[in-house]
Amino acid sequence: MEKGRRSSTVHVLALPYPTQGHLNPMLQFCKRLVSKGLKATLAITTFISNTMQPKFDFVQLDTISDGYDEGRFKQAGDVQTYLARLEAVGSKTLAELIKRHRIAGHPVDCVIYDAFLPWALDVAKKHGIVGAAFFTQPCAVNYIYYHAHHRLLTLPVLSLPVSITGLLLLELENMPSFIYVHGSYPAYFEMVLSQFSNMEKADYVVVNTFYKLEEKVSLPMFTNST
Repeated sequence: MEKGRRSSTVHVLALPYPTQGHLNPMLQFCKRLVSKGLKATLAITTFISNTMQPKFDFVQLDTISDGYDEGRFKQAGDVQTYLARLEAVGSKTLAELIKRHRIAGHPVDCVIYDAFLPWALDVAKKHGIVGAAFFTQPCAVNYIYYHAHHRLLTLPVLSLPVSITGLLLLELENMPSFIYVHGSYPAYFEMVLSQFSNMEKADYVVVNTFYKLEEKVSLPMFTNST
């Protein structure tokens, strides 16, 4: 293919949050996309690429930097520092990756990004690319976090049981751990709430769920978010 000339195959760039529990669901989703005839590129961090040296059939790999290519979390020192640099350097290197694919003749048509990385949507929009938020955690868990983000759920929880539309009455121990133990790991808690910071700008929302188990909660979550 001539340089700069694009392929006719739809090209999806998938960006997981760089931990195994988020990388694997995104990888499986990429495999499903490939089985439907799409081209899928999974963008992992340079650190993961260097340490794991992963190889996957049919799903192509590429890299961005989280700013800590040699030691990831250990090099950062603390979670808040890591997340801040991941956003700053990740945004820059994601933009560079998109440009490289365009120049190579297989431009990215859609960025599917882990909802833990809402800044990826801003990068996609700056390049005129469709953005799809991918929620790794179950729909019911995200629905509770959605209520917390929009302050529909008062924290810390003082009145029990908790009533949330679409869910059964919840006791404190039924809540996600960041709410059950309020104030634990504040940087991570801020991250899970920030998933919804620009979700209304996403072109699509993908949820990792068993629909038949969460049918009642799936509808109100995404009806309220549009």
